[in-house]
Amino acid sequence: MDEDAMTITDGRVKRGDHTRRAVLAHAVDVASTQGLEGLSIGRLAADLSISKSGLFAHFGAKEELQLATIRAARRIYADTVISPAMETPPGLGRIWALSEAWMAYSRGRVFPGGCFFSKAAHEFAARPGVVRDALIAANNEWLEILRRAVDDARSLGDLAQDVDVDRLVFELNALLDSANLRSILGDDRSYTRAATSVRTLLDEAASEEAPRPWET
Repeated sequence: MDEDAMTITDGRVKRGDHTRRAVLAHAVDVASTQGLEGLSIGRLAADLSISKSGLFAHFGAKEELQLATIRAARRIYADTVISPAMETPPGLGRIWALSEAWMAYSRGRVFPGGCFFSKAAHEFAARPGVVRDALIAANNEWLEILRRAVDDARSLGDLAQDVDVDRLVFELNALLDSANLRSILGDDRSYTRAATSVRTLLDEAASEEAPRPWET
């Protein structure tokens, strides 16, 4: 391939990547309020003034569009919640950092409809298939990160050795999900209540000598 042909090809690839990113940035916002079933090639094409044929070339069937949207949302979630919290050293502080980052992500409406995955999980919970499988994988990934943080805190002595790890992870996740849902329904105090409940939960599970990060 000569240099001119390579330049043309590279330009097309870059434009294609830019279009795909723009479509997915819009798709995650739409799905967070209208659900993954609210996505369609026609709707996105109209919203973004892009040809249907061009979008179909990028995503094909609706199911692939939904899966690509979930992958895009996972990257945003990782950048917004997980990566910042992981800068906090392992221990009680990291569990608190993950909880704070999650509440900030939901409260800040990184996705207009609140937590993207809470919305999508409710939508597809009883609908077996690859979309549901992708959402289960995303949820399990988050729970495993939370579980690892709790395990590390216990190993370091920040949590009591007899703490029930599975129960603590379940209760932390339930509090965060509840805050997100209540906020969508108009409860402006849901995050304050959730933060208080998370602190109480962690304080009860913590060893006596462990520093309480929320007190610093």
